Amino acid sequence: MRKDLLQTGLFHAIRAFLRVVDSGSFTAAAEQMDLTTAQVSRLVSDLEKRLDVKLLQRSTRHRILTDAGAEYAERCREIVALMDEAEAKASGTASSPSGRLRVQCMTSFGHHYVAPELADFCASYPEVIVNYSTSQYFPDLLARGVDVSFYLAESLTDSGLVARRLGTTFAVVCASPEYLQRSGEPKTPAALSEHSCLRLINPSITPEWRLTDGQGPVQEFSPQGPLVADTPELLLDVAVRSAGITLLPLFSVIDAIRDGRLRRVLPAWRSPDIGIFALLPSRHFMDARTRAWLEWAEKRIAPRLREDAAFFTL
Repeated sequence: MRKDLLQTGLFHAIRAFLRVVDSGSFTAAAEQMDLTTAQVSRLVSDLEKRLDVKLLQRSTRHRILTDAGAEYAERCREIVALMDEAEAKASGTASSPSGRLRVQCMTSFGHHYVAPELADFCASYPEVIVNYSTSQYFPDLLARGVDVSFYLAESLTDSGLVARRLGTTFAVVCASPEYLQRSGEPKTPAALSEHSCLRLINPSITPEWRLTDGQGPVQEFSPQGPLVADTPELLLDVAVRSAGITLLPLFSVIDAIRDGRLRRVLPAWRSPDIGIFALLPSRHFMDARTRAWLEWAEKRIAPRLREDAAFFTL
């Protein structure tokens, strides 16, 4: 009788199994599927009974795939992707974005580029519910059930995620007029070592300051100063209050430079290009809501990236 019930829910059990594999825990998989932990555990156990093979080795803290489980998971991913695509086309959702879209974004980038345009996306796609979260760290899309993440980095490691480049940005050196009047203005990158530096540290950039004038080699040094932070907004506020010189992404400081609260230092120098990537879970089929989000980003965000970069290069 139990096998008959599982037969009608086999695809559901496979999805549960893949969620456990990707998230690393029954609890996380349960949250993503809106089930209880016990229900997900039972689905995976029933799947193992059906196959008469152990798919996962369970311990108190870890869920480790067996060799049979790893091979089964790989084949199941292909099946799930094909089934999702078939169902979307049959139901019409392939061309009509709807449902919950889980988006993750680096804080400052999202504040400057995504937030001002988000109302337009929601109005354009009223059947889509956007779950928006922020993080400064490289996204674990599979574990957190995220559909797409905007991430900034000079280069990406081979993470197994699908990456689509939206554009580029760069960081500029700046300080308040009051600080420069008090401490003097450096004329070369090497002179920055004589100043109080406010440092941005997060996984997407190096702790060293790397500067280029587009002509010679990249200049690199380790700045020293009273403050290290992982969010550009905090360093911006402190720099405006004349605490030191900082190197921040152009979108974090552009408004403060326009209104005179900050002044660009070493205007011929900037950081190497920083790529702006849309990261997606590695899968063949992209649902309509994710596709709509990427198309919207390319239409509304990419032009603003180019406009802001032009302000610093004209």
